[in-house]
Amino acid sequence: MFIDEAKIHVKAGDGGNGKVSFRREKYVPKGGPDGGDGGKGGDVFFLADPNIDTLLDFAGKHNWYAENGKAGSNKNKSGANGEDLIIHVPPGTLIYDTDIDLLLKDLDEPGMKVCICQGGKGGKGNKQFATSIYQAPRFAEQGTPGQERNLRLELKLIADIGLVGMPNAGKSTLISRCSAARPKIAPYPFTTLEPVLGIVKLSDERRFVMADLPGLIEGAHEGAGLGFEFLKHIERTRIIVHLLDIMPPDNSDPVKNYRKIRKELEKYSKLLAKKPEVIVANKIDLDPDGNVVKKLRKQLKKRIYAISAVTGEGIKELTELLWKKAKQTFHH
Repeated sequence: MFIDEAKIHVKAGDGGNGKVSFRREKYVPKGGPDGGDGGKGGDVFFLADPNIDTLLDFAGKHNWYAENGKAGSNKNKSGANGEDLIIHVPPGTLIYDTDIDLLLKDLDEPGMKVCICQGGKGGKGNKQFATSIYQAPRFAEQGTPGQERNLRLELKLIADIGLVGMPNAGKSTLISRCSAARPKIAPYPFTTLEPVLGIVKLSDERRFVMADLPGLIEGAHEGAGLGFEFLKHIERTRIIVHLLDIMPPDNSDPVKNYRKIRKELEKYSKLLAKKPEVIVANKIDLDPDGNVVKKLRKQLKKRIYAISAVTGEGIKELTELLWKKAKQTFHH
């Protein structure tokens, strides 16, 4: 299951209270004050953990608390500090404060760590309030409460390669061919109700992440179909692979389909429209003489790679090409 949004409540630990206490010693009238300070409450941190790729852990757990600081005790003993809470999230998680509708942090790099709520300060014990004039203070300070926030976590997929194309262009079949991901494949539009991430492994430890994104249709940037929900996921991909069905089941024109999707991308995000694009003609098993692909190349005046996601023809060459291109964009 892919969950890309979660709402949670986080609270840092409260500071421990200071202690009111007096020494009981022979020959020391009343004894001096010896109440220790309270410990600091634990902070709440978020950590971008590359081993996690969904927000699934947050589906069943709404409240997240750091530990409170312990109270001070007698003999000038300070209370222990509360333990920090470190919440692991996938890289690409955006953290919003829902009460003020503010983006607090974009954890876009693996290993990034940010403190979202600070623990309360421990209160001072009565020892701290003793002066030469006021030698036996009978009060101590209370610890301060830890910060708390209502948060919305939103995950933008970080994939090297984003697959776009009309519904049924064969994106799910392609990703299942290339990687160990097994998306649901069915002959109706919008099979991909949630993006599927596949890790494409080539020889010698080389790998890249490919995201199969829901079929876009005209008006996706305005929220038609499932487009808008998921277009945001591809803003971070390095390369767009535009998959064209050369024999659409609805007899539509592949060239027009290509332009429709390009238009959607441009309307939705200028950033996305500028990404390097690899155009891939799929279903060449249905075009044995290659005439349809020749015609496409002529009409679009662009380089087009031909594959068959069903038979696997051209897949190895395509994945090698994508790996090289992803590596180039990574270093730029």
